[in-house]
Amino acid sequence: MLNSRRFIPVFVKRVRVLQTRRAFGRISVRTTAQAARTVQNILPRSSSKLCYTSRVQKQSRYFSNDALPSHIRVPLPALSPTMEAGTVASWLKEEGEKLEEGDVLAQIETDKATMEFETPDEGYLAKIVAPAGSKDVPVGKLVCIIVENEEDVAAFKDFKDDESSAPATQPAEAVSDPPPAPPVAAAPPTTPPPTTPPQGAMPQAPPPAMPPSPSGRVFASPLARKLAREKGINLPSLSGSGPEGRIIASDVQTGAPVTPERPVAPQVTPEGEFTDIPLSNVRKVIAKRLLESKQTIPHYYLSVDIQMDDILELRKELNELGKAEYKLSVNDFIIKASALSCKQIPEANSYWMNEFIRQNHNVDISVAVSTDSGLITPIVFSADKKGLKNINSDIASLAERARDNKLKPHEFQGGTFTVSNLGMYGIKNFAAVINPPQSCILAVGQTEKRIIPDDNTEQGFSQAMMLSVTLSCDHRVVDGAVGAQWLQHFKSYLEKPATLLL
Repeated sequence: MLNSRRFIPVFVKRVRVLQTRRAFGRISVRTTAQAARTVQNILPRSSSKLCYTSRVQKQSRYFSNDALPSHIRVPLPALSPTMEAGTVASWLKEEGEKLEEGDVLAQIETDKATMEFETPDEGYLAKIVAPAGSKDVPVGKLVCIIVENEEDVAAFKDFKDDESSAPATQPAEAVSDPPPAPPVAAAPPTTPPPTTPPQGAMPQAPPPAMPPSPSGRVFASPLARKLAREKGINLPSLSGSGPEGRIIASDVQTGAPVTPERPVAPQVTPEGEFTDIPLSNVRKVIAKRLLESKQTIPHYYLSVDIQMDDILELRKELNELGKAEYKLSVNDFIIKASALSCKQIPEANSYWMNEFIRQNHNVDISVAVSTDSGLITPIVFSADKKGLKNINSDIASLAERARDNKLKPHEFQGGTFTVSNLGMYGIKNFAAVINPPQSCILAVGQTEKRIIPDDNTEQGFSQAMMLSVTLSCDHRVVDGAVGAQWLQHFKSYLEKPATLLL
């Protein structure tokens, strides 16, 4: 009897431990189920494509429906902080191949570099939705399907990503609800739980927008907020179609941008006399293209001084030989030297085509000409193959017809490189605006006398005719070192004019 009484406290302690463990087990199960339901209610339905990493989320990334077995939808992740879209450079795994967690699945070209995309989970690659070479794939868009069992791969042979059907796809665990937990005392929910329509029911009209909270907060998904900022859409003006009236990405995509109201400036009557000049079509095109150029092209500028004494002496001799037949200008030599430099550095003779860089084989020099209606750039075709006399003749003819508005479209549309010369107006130097899709434009200033160092004279200096030029380059096509090499060739051709004949 004494021995049994001695063991009663030990027995009671063990019973209490077992009861505590069972209580915690029930709480853990109930908490996990509530957390899963909370995630489903808070996240928009389109977010079912996301790959989750936590334990509760990992249970929710398997999807299935009547036609397809359980699978994992793998979206394109953001591989860099500024990445908004990427290009699928290559797939390192083939459909049907077994995947181990951490294997390199594909190579993605981002806005920074080509990066490796690792497999998010184990399984088999069932379907490649975005094949190699797919460009501008938005972050979050479905790129492939992974399944657990190899025999499920065949079910995705003809799978096609249908964004409109994505909301109807439900997680596999959502089909069978967990067993009901014992009732516990809890505060009543502030909002009624969302009702799930039957799987075969017709889609209903979007629920009414959630009434604004007393604090003025708008309930929207993070993706919807991002899209609204990019499109300039006011979120409170939209009606949400997500759970409990939550605004999701599809609501923003169908919404119209809201132009913020600006205070109307008071009408001021000018005191002096003025003339309103209507815009011509040429002026509208010039304004549009130059604005586009400065907003979209990353300009940079390289300048160099060139000694022009030998070129001026050669020009004088050639004009004396030609007498009245022709009269060469400094600009003729500049165009010839520019064309030959473009043959040496073909990057400067290229187009930026958004998806690729087009390197032109012909060197067609556009020459900026000022007319009464605006600036126009007639083209000297194949300038690298023409002599100075032919270049001079072409420019004289093109400039005359440009001022008379008699140019044909093919004579001023195109060109691979542009020269703009303001030296005749006494301009020392300036920076010109690139004419898209070209990659470079050369700004030419005035030729003037300057004092330069000269070790061959007693004074240590001498006078020379110097020309300042500035090359504007598109950094997407022409790197700084490449632009500098172009200017080296250009300077060499003008300072050693005999090389123009080679």
